[in-house]
Amino acid sequence: MEQVTLKPIVHRGENRIGIYFVKNNLLQQAIQKQAGAKWSRTLRCWHIKLLPEQYHQLAQSLAGKALLITGELKKYLIERRKVDAAPQAFIAEPPIITGGVNAATANTYTHETLSTENQKALDQFIQHLELKSYSSSTIRTYKGELIQFLHTIKNNSANDFTVARIKDYLQYCYKELHLSENTLHSKINALKFYYEQVLGREKFFWEVPRPKKPMLLPKLLNEEELRRLFNALTNKKHKAMLFTAYSSGLRVSEVVNLKIKDIDSQRMQIFISRAKGKKDRYVNLSPVLLDILRSYLKEYVPRPKVYLFESEQTYTAYPTRTIQQIFSNAKNKAGIKKEVGIHSLRHSFATHLLDKGTDIKYIKELLGHFNIKTTERYLHVSKQQLINIVSPLDDLWKREELEW
Repeated sequence: MEQVTLKPIVHRGENRIGIYFVKNNLLQQAIQKQAGAKWSRTLRCWHIKLLPEQYHQLAQSLAGKALLITGELKKYLIERRKVDAAPQAFIAEPPIITGGVNAATANTYTHETLSTENQKALDQFIQHLELKSYSSSTIRTYKGELIQFLHTIKNNSANDFTVARIKDYLQYCYKELHLSENTLHSKINALKFYYEQVLGREKFFWEVPRPKKPMLLPKLLNEEELRRLFNALTNKKHKAMLFTAYSSGLRVSEVVNLKIKDIDSQRMQIFISRAKGKKDRYVNLSPVLLDILRSYLKEYVPRPKVYLFESEQTYTAYPTRTIQQIFSNAKNKAGIKKEVGIHSLRHSFATHLLDKGTDIKYIKELLGHFNIKTTERYLHVSKQQLINIVSPLDDLWKREELEW
């Protein structure tokens, strides 16, 4: 696998991360388009801002393509942290990522920094997750969170940690690393799994307080924005992908895993196999979408063989990252300024069904939610009931009691 070395640099008076690798068009495209790296003629390297989110974005763009060599960067960050403020006593070396860790960075941490005892703990953790048949995304997330924990405590044994020490670690993540409530919940879940499931300790995580999650409403596009978004696409395959996501309210992972055989034109249904939570379900097949998919399959070369949307290079399922980028490009071309991703098509699907009077219980089944409370979030953004509420300002104005 190719290697990419990260070093601290100063560019135009600003501390940044320098990216060094042997010339490779694939890597260059990934760091430039997906990570937003810029080229320095003076320093002869690509570079990004010295920020955790920028690092995480770079690591994601290179996952599976290259191994990150971060020794110099970590040494610099450790020294800078010593100057800025002394870390808590039990924290020997703070991590350089403040979010989840992907496969590439996880491997870097594992081989470079974990003690023998903690490496064994990590192996047991992964084995337990795999034996319980957790999804690959959950394994990846939990693995990343435990690696960050083990990397932070360095040579201290994870097995010796008490509830009080775990609280100290979580407090450090919140106050020093400024992690979000959702990320802290993810860390707690991973640690809970390790101590209670792997080590078999008596359940004690009820003693660890969980941060209150913010009430975030789903972000969606209105019908005019959807029209502009879809019309901004010229490639029929790309259009078919986004039409499918919106028409049936699918997650991007469900779109890429659709197989041709999953489209049932007799019953006008789409079969969603082993979706989130390993849950199968059926969703309605729109007659308009059926015509679009038939036209796409008839005209597209090379014609897909197994998956509805196949990669032309590997003939396997289309990469989720590529569809996310297709959505982003179409959004920008359509002049849509909202900060939304492809998941907004799913949100829009649910909200627009509510607006048209569809019972929320049916929407729950279509979306594949386990709990109706998850679906009820859309009640807060649906205009179906709100549209009939008259503002008291309007009443005063109609009675001609106000002057302008």
